[in-house]
Amino acid sequence: MATPEIAAAMQRTQSVLLRRPQSGMHEDLPGMARWDGGTRVVTRHLNGSEIVTDLPDGLGGDGTQVTPGWLLRAGLAACTATRIAMTAAAQGIELDTLEVDASSRSDTRGLLGMVEDDGAPCYPGPRDLCVHVRIAARRVAPERLRALVQESNRCSPVLFAIQDAHSVALRIEIVDD
Repeated sequence: MATPEIAAAMQRTQSVLLRRPQSGMHEDLPGMARWDGGTRVVTRHLNGSEIVTDLPDGLGGDGTQVTPGWLLRAGLAACTATRIAMTAAAQGIELDTLEVDASSRSDTRGLLGMVEDDGAPCYPGPRDLCVHVRIAARRVAPERLRALVQESNRCSPVLFAIQDAHSVALRIEIVDD
């Protein structure tokens, strides 16, 4: 979709939500994953798309697939880029370049359930998350592009899910094979 069509679609949706704010709340499509042996997992979307994950060979995987942690960073990068493109469209800005890298550092000891010298569990999640945005648009001042990116970040669902980590309900169902 081109910039004007994106802006028009957003305006139509905003118009509906202004009239019926309750229609903005909806159930998100679930991420469905199935273990495929070893450390390999196949994640399926309801539309049939699949993503296969595995771990590096040093952790028992074959190292040929992306890791679940990489998917988190990829999701953050993709969501950030999408939200920037939406804001640019709403402002009538035609982007020439938009690239987003999401990086982090992780301690493998946490994944393995290891503890620090003092007995405290090692943190298994990513640390030092950083989102790097490269953006360009002809005849648009750098200050305006910087403001566009900052405004977009305030509306990025994946960024907020990570920053404002909500508790996650865990439901366990034991099945008979």
